[in-house]
Amino acid sequence: MSAESSGIWMWSRACQMLDEAERRHRRLFELLTVPRRQPVWEPPADVFVLQHGLHIVVAMPGVRPENTVVELSSGGLSIRAQSTLPIAIRSARIMRLEIPYGRIERRIDLPPGRYELLGYEFTDGCLHVRLSGEWS
Repeated sequence: MSAESSGIWMWSRACQMLDEAERRHRRLFELLTVPRRQPVWEPPADVFVLQHGLHIVVAMPGVRPENTVVELSSGGLSIRAQSTLPIAIRSARIMRLEIPYGRIERRIDLPPGRYELLGYEFTDGCLHVRLSGEWS
């Protein structure tokens, strides 16, 4: 490689590094301007059609009923909850963590129609929601 081509290569590399630094600098300020929001996980859900309503089962292990909000709107069912690590293991060293903890949000779209929230309960680590209604 000649001295001239070596100099061109070095100049090209320096320009690439400056471009990368500029991109990272912009990205840093973009991250600072985005409102902070906790990570959210969406639990799996099953929807069953009954004769005059729907039965929805949402897997939410470790979630307490008092930490759960269930809302029915014209477009669907919204579920928000909070799950925390059990107190006994909060200071433990984690070897594997597969059960999600933290903020839970799930929106389940419903067929167009009229619904009424009959109630909900927790059984076997799942939220069971009962809706009555008419849909097309």
